[in-house]
Amino acid sequence: MKNENENNSYPIKFPHAEDIEKIAQLLQANQQSGLTEQQVQKGIKDYGWNSYKAQKQQSIFLILLAQFKSPIVLLLVVAATLSFSFQHWLEGFSIIAVLFITAALGFLMELQARRSMSALKQMDVSVSKVIRDHWVVEVPSERIVPGDIVLLEAGDMVPADGRLFELHQLEADESALTGESLPVTKRLESLIKNTPLAEQSNMVFKGTAIVNGNAKVLVTGTGMHTELGKITSLVEAAEQSSTPLEKKLQGLTKKLIWITSALALIFIATGALQGKDIYLIVETALALAVAAIPEGLPIVATIALTYGMLRMAKKNVLIKRLAAVETLGGINTIFTDKTGTLTENKIEVSNIYIFDEYIAVEKNKISTENNRVIMDQLLLISTLCNNAVIREKGTNEKELGDPIEIALLQFVADNHIDSDKINQQYPRISEEAFSSETKVMGTLHKNGSTNFVAAKGAVEVLIEKCTTYSKGDTIEILTKKEKELFLQKAEEIQAQGTRVLAFAFKEATGISTDKFLQDLTFSGFIGFLDPPRMDVIGALQSCREAGIRVIMITGDHPATALHIAEKIKLSDKENIVITGKELESNPPEKLLFAATIFARVDPKQKLDMVSLYQKKGDIVAMTGDGINDAPALKKADIGIAMGLRGTQVAKETAEMVLKDDSFISIVSAIEQGRAIFQNIKRFLVYLLSCNLSEIFIVFGYGLFNFSFSILPMQILFLNLVTDIFPALALGMGKGNELTMKNGPRNPAEAIVVKKDWISIIVYALLMALPIMIVSWYCSSYLQYEPEVCNNITFFSLALAQLWHVFNLSSNKISFIKNEITCNAFVWYALLLCIIIIAVFYNLAPLNEILGLRMIDPTVWLIIIGTSFSPVLLIQLLKRVVKIID
Repeated sequence: MKNENENNSYPIKFPHAEDIEKIAQLLQANQQSGLTEQQVQKGIKDYGWNSYKAQKQQSIFLILLAQFKSPIVLLLVVAATLSFSFQHWLEGFSIIAVLFITAALGFLMELQARRSMSALKQMDVSVSKVIRDHWVVEVPSERIVPGDIVLLEAGDMVPADGRLFELHQLEADESALTGESLPVTKRLESLIKNTPLAEQSNMVFKGTAIVNGNAKVLVTGTGMHTELGKITSLVEAAEQSSTPLEKKLQGLTKKLIWITSALALIFIATGALQGKDIYLIVETALALAVAAIPEGLPIVATIALTYGMLRMAKKNVLIKRLAAVETLGGINTIFTDKTGTLTENKIEVSNIYIFDEYIAVEKNKISTENNRVIMDQLLLISTLCNNAVIREKGTNEKELGDPIEIALLQFVADNHIDSDKINQQYPRISEEAFSSETKVMGTLHKNGSTNFVAAKGAVEVLIEKCTTYSKGDTIEILTKKEKELFLQKAEEIQAQGTRVLAFAFKEATGISTDKFLQDLTFSGFIGFLDPPRMDVIGALQSCREAGIRVIMITGDHPATALHIAEKIKLSDKENIVITGKELESNPPEKLLFAATIFARVDPKQKLDMVSLYQKKGDIVAMTGDGINDAPALKKADIGIAMGLRGTQVAKETAEMVLKDDSFISIVSAIEQGRAIFQNIKRFLVYLLSCNLSEIFIVFGYGLFNFSFSILPMQILFLNLVTDIFPALALGMGKGNELTMKNGPRNPAEAIVVKKDWISIIVYALLMALPIMIVSWYCSSYLQYEPEVCNNITFFSLALAQLWHVFNLSSNKISFIKNEITCNAFVWYALLLCIIIIAVFYNLAPLNEILGLRMIDPTVWLIIIGTSFSPVLLIQLLKRVVKIID
C-alpha cells in the first residue's frame, strides 16, 4: 500500500542511543499493555503503512505502446504499405485495422495477466505477533506502527525496526542489510550515537531474520523509515527477468520467424516463376509470415500460469514464483516432514510416565490422584517452560505458539491450574530457547529467595542433563540403570506412534543465568498423540502412480516416524529407517536411496540429503517450517513452507506455501502444475498445427497453380479469430485423470519435442488435404467460380480449426467426455468465433474486406462436411493406427 505522510519526521533519530523508557515516552507506548486501536489508527495516519513504496508499475499507455514493437506489427506495417502503394485502399485500411486489433488483444491479455499476478500477491500477507490492549494478537505486518510492542522468536522475519527491551539468547541474521554472514548476538545496553549500523546490537531491523532465542521489541521505524526502506528508495526497480518457460517460448518464436521467412521467400520465388501478380504474391507471403508466428504465445502462457496459480490458491497452495509452476511438473522426489503434514497436527496429552507407572490421561485430565507431587511438578514445568498463548473459551482469538506448547497449556488449564497466576508467582529471569540442534528448552525463574529451573525436551537429550529423579516426596540419584529404564519406557511409548517429551526441574539459590540446564532432576515424560491423516493414503498412492517417491524426513523419534509411516502406507514396500546418527557414519548410497524414513535428522543433514538426491538427477521438493529448514528449502528445486506452523523465514525462502500444511495439498499442486504445463503444450500444438495447415494450403494452391487461393486478409482473420480464442480456452483446462498416471517430465526438455512436431505436421496435413481436395473437385468437376471455391476453402478451414480443438484431448480418454469437452471456456470460445464469422459473412463492408459472398445451402453442406472430415481422420489415426498422440 502507499505510504501516506512518508515525509513526516520520527520523534527519535537515534533509538540505539536512547534509554528505552524515554523512547516509550516519546512514542506514547506502554511496554506491558501495548498500543490501543485508536493509537494504531493515529500511527498509520502519521507515519503511513509499514510497507515499502510499491515499485511503479508500467503505465497502461506503455503497455499499449509495447504491443506495436513486435515483429508481427512490423510485418503488418509492410503489408499495409504495400497495399497503399498499389492503391488497394480497402485492403490497406483493413490491414491497419487488423494491426490495431492485434495490439488490442495483446494489450487486454497482458492487462489480465497483470491483474491475476496482483491477486496472487495480495494472498501472500505476512503477520506478526504484537501486544495490543494487553492481549498478544497476530496482525498484518503492514499495520505495525511506531510504539507497537512486537514479540519475536527464532524463525520470524523482523517486521519493522525496533529497540530491544527484553530478550533471551537472541541472535539475528542481518546479512540482508549489512552483508555480515554470521548471526549477530543482541544485547539491551544503550550505545553511543555514532555506532555503525552493523554494531547496533540493541536494535533489530526490518527484513532481517531471528535465528535463535526470543525477544520483545519497541518499534521505532516502519515502512520507508526503516534502514532497509532507506536502501530500497535508492534502488531503481530492476527489470523483471523472464521465467524459464517464457525463455523457451521466446526461443521457439524466433525459430518460427526464421523458418517462416525462408518459406515466404520460397513462395515468392515460386509465384514469380509462375507469372502471378507480384503484389498478391508478396502480400500473401507477408500474411503467411504473420499467420505462422504465434506472437501472443508468451502472454497466453502467462495467463495460463497465473490462472492455474489462482486455482491452486483456492486449494490452499500459494505459488510465489511463476518459474516454480514449470518445475512442479518435473518433481520425482518429495522430502516431507511428518508433523502436521502427514499427521492431523491436533496434539493432545495422551499419557504420562513417572518413575514407576504409566498414568492415563482422559479428555486432557489426569485420571488419578496418586503421585500428586510429581503431577504438580509436571504441570508447573509445563506452564513455566512455555511460550505459547491460549485464549479463554468463548473468545474469537486463536491460540498462538508451538502446537506442543499449546497442548501443554490446554492440559494445564483442563486440570484447573491458573497459568497466569503461576507465571506471576514465578517471574522469568532467563531462557535457553529450543533449537533443532539442542532439542531442549529451559527457563530460569525467581521464586521468593530461591530460583526455579523448568526444562523440557527430547528424552535422550534431557535425561543426560539430569543427575537425580523425582519420586514425589523424595529425590533419588539417577543411575545409569535408571536412565536406561526411562529410555526403554520412552521407546515403548514412541513405538505406538506417540510423541514423547521429557520434563525436568531444579530448585536452588544463586543459579547462574548462563548455564542453568545442568544437574537437573528428572520428573517424568509426557506422551502426545498426533493421529495420522488417513486421507493421505490416497495421495501417496497417486504419487507412486505418478512416478514420485515420497520420503519422510523428520526430527522426531524413529519409532514414532515408523509407526506413522506404516499407518499411512508411506511405501508399498518395507519402510527402511535411517537415523541422524547413522547418517553421520556415512552409510552406503544404496541404503540411502532405499530408505523411506530419515528420523532424528538435523538441518544440515536435510540439506545434505537434498544435495545427494539432486546429484543423482532427481527433481526434489522439500517441506519445512523452521528457520533451520531455510537452507534445505532454498537448495531444493521446490521449497515448500508450512503456512500454519511455518516460520516467516521458511515462508520467505520457499517457492510454495501450504495454507493448510497438508501433504494432500502438495500432491494437488503437483497435479495442477502438470495440468498447467499440459495446457501450455496443448495450445502450442493447436496454434502451430492450425498455422501450418494454412501454410500447406497456400503452398499447395501455389504449387499446383490453382485458379484461386486463400486471400491475405482471410489468413489474418483466421490468425486473429480461430486461433487466439480456442488457444486461450485450452490454457484454462483443469487436466484429466491421466495427469498423475504418467511419470514426471524433464524440466530441461524443450516444450515441443520430436513427438509433438510429428503430431503438429500430421494434424496440419489432415486439416489441409481434405480442404484442398474438395476445393479442387468443386473447381474442376463442379465448375464452381473461383470466388466460391475461395469461400469454400476459407470457411472449411475456419471451421476445421475450431473443431480441431477436440483433437487435443488424450487418445486414452473418451472423445465424448474428456478434459476438452468438459472445459466450459472451450465452448464459450467456439460460440464467440462462430458469431464473429457469421457477422463478417452477413454484414457489409466486412464481407467485402474478406472477399466473402452469399453462397447456396448446398455449398454450405459441402463446407460443413469438409470441416468435420479432419476430425474423423485424426481420431481414426489416434485410436486405430495410433501414430499420433
